Amino acid sequence: MKELSQEEWRDQLKEDSNAVILDVRTDEEIEEGFIPGAKKIDIYKGQGFIDEIDKLDKSKNYYIYCRSGKRSAQACSILDQKEFQNTYNLQGGFMEWQGEVEGDNT
Repeated sequence: MKELSQEEWRDQLKEDSNAVILDVRTDEEIEEGFIPGAKKIDIYKGQGFIDEIDKLDKSKNYYIYCRSGKRSAQACSILDQKEFQNTYNLQGGFMEWQGEVEGDNT
């Protein structure tokens, strides 16, 4: 896992044709908005989360975020343990996200 600042995340994601964005927040949190193109897998689903992770392509680069960066760091660790090659955690999470947002009802 590599920790990326908001700026590093945006810049690296823009250049990465092998990127997958993972949003590991709850459905309620996602209703407040999400980063466009994000695949949603709630880390609180326990075994359901693991089952979804097991379906992912290990050759992709995973950019993972949650609300503040703690659950996404946990998700990165899980993917790392499952031998995913490249996982990136968004420091500060969605709370500090300054980029494009979809589904924001405010």
